[in-house]
Amino acid sequence: MSFIIHYVKQYKLRAFLAPLFKMLEAIFELLVPLVMASIINKGIKSADTHFIIRMSGVLLFLAIAGLLFSITAQYFSAYVAVYSAADIRRDIFEKILSLSQGTKDKIGDEVLTTRITSDVNQIQNGINMVLRLFLRSPFIVVGATIMAFVIDVKSALIFIAAVIVLSLIVFIIMKYTLPRYKTIAARLEKVLHATSENLEGARVLRAFCQVDEEKEAFENKTNNLVQMQLHTGKVSALLNPVTYVVVNIGVVVLIYMASGRVNDGHILQGDVVALVNYMGQILVELIKLANLIVILMKAFPSADRVREIMSMKSDERCQDKLPINSTAIDGAKGSISLKNVSFSYTGGNEMDIENISLDIPAGSTLGIIGGTGSGKSTIIKLLNHTFDATSGVVEIDGQDVRKLTDSYLAYTFGIVPQRASLFSGTIRSNMTMKDVEPSDDEIKTALNIAQALDFVEEKGGLEAEVTAKGSNFSGGQRQRLTIARALIGKPRVLVLDDSSSALDLATEARLKKALEALPWKPTMIIVSQRASSLLSADQIMVLEDGRCVGLGTHKHLLESCPTYSEIYYCQYPREEALGE
Repeated sequence: MSFIIHYVKQYKLRAFLAPLFKMLEAIFELLVPLVMASIINKGIKSADTHFIIRMSGVLLFLAIAGLLFSITAQYFSAYVAVYSAADIRRDIFEKILSLSQGTKDKIGDEVLTTRITSDVNQIQNGINMVLRLFLRSPFIVVGATIMAFVIDVKSALIFIAAVIVLSLIVFIIMKYTLPRYKTIAARLEKVLHATSENLEGARVLRAFCQVDEEKEAFENKTNNLVQMQLHTGKVSALLNPVTYVVVNIGVVVLIYMASGRVNDGHILQGDVVALVNYMGQILVELIKLANLIVILMKAFPSADRVREIMSMKSDERCQDKLPINSTAIDGAKGSISLKNVSFSYTGGNEMDIENISLDIPAGSTLGIIGGTGSGKSTIIKLLNHTFDATSGVVEIDGQDVRKLTDSYLAYTFGIVPQRASLFSGTIRSNMTMKDVEPSDDEIKTALNIAQALDFVEEKGGLEAEVTAKGSNFSGGQRQRLTIARALIGKPRVLVLDDSSSALDLATEARLKKALEALPWKPTMIIVSQRASSLLSADQIMVLEDGRCVGLGTHKHLLESCPTYSEIYYCQYPREEALGE
């Protein structure tokens, strides 16, 4: 609750005015039955047309004033709810961006998506309904009961009995359904996880003929969710008919008792109409209050889940922005050192990377090769601080990478990820993702180096459209665009993580030649499955099961490292390799 109040406090005045205007509307609503009673008791009884017209004018005034108060209250409550939700979304989005990659992987993308969308929407609905109904509904229930006592004490005792029975019914139904709403939320997350996993791995499922099995598993998860929702919905659906039955029984008893009171002369016919109207108001407001409780019981768990994300420890690196023209950036050389670095994705004793020590001089080229799952991409993630090393130290220009700012790392590194990733927009917007403003000539130069300028011009130049994930480009085109993007800003360290896997050998050769001729001579780290991509590297690191089993030049490793020679001779005939 305090988590939500923190955001609502920023809109104190509107949060105060919303229930205030709702209370004014409620007061006018409570006056309507009394005016009706006076019309019947005085106007109709004495056939006083003038009085009836005058009281009808009062009813019209109460209706118009109540409507204006209601609209005003709705505006203020919606304003507070929408802007508070926007603030929560902004903060949770910033929090997600500040979390380490390991934390985000542990939580899961689908969970984070649910938190920032569905859960925040539940909180927004909760804020809106609380401001509108939390004071109004109890006020009308209590007020209608008090007004009934003002009209006739004995008849009002029926109101007390009806309120007690209705409250008991609401309590029983809410106690049964509320825990199940939490279960529904948990099962919904399982369905979202399965959906995300299946969509991302659709090709793999088809390749291994696992579509039917995954479809069955998904249907089971969906059916579990549906059954829980139906069961909970059926119980919740009892609320309206049961409350209507109780209130209508109350109305029947009320009319029966009130008729006797009318015959005895204790109350008038108009008073009976007023009592029935007050009973109807109690019915409507108790149903509204029950619905409010349901919404709140959905909002509170959502708030707890959002707060859980907000309370997670942010990445240890400094988040301060570093100016583009900072002398610290200009002075970066790009030397890298790994000292006894070990890393585990799970945080356990079993290491995915173990005791890696390596020095990469500024301006040199390091090649990394190894089998699938040997830890090649993991090394890259440790270098640019996507993950923290479990033990050991990673240094950039002699500084611990954990003490460097995001901005420093962003401008020092130009990273081409293993999986080429583009964003919807234009080629220009994708090329200017760093906080710089390169000229068209600089962008075209980077595209030319990456062997991408030809097809970019064919597609319409820098303003050519890029759809989500770059789906309107081939795999090789996406890789070349991400290479060009990494070259913008002349990074001191250029990391190519298997970035030419979709390129033909001729294009790769031209790209390799262009990168070797870069005028600012960045430190280059090339991860590749192709031994041919690493032949000219100053040193090559061979990984096997997370350990460095070889480090040296191509010729040295060919003679001294069985793992490297095995990889190399698998790709080239031994006779061809010996004759080179």
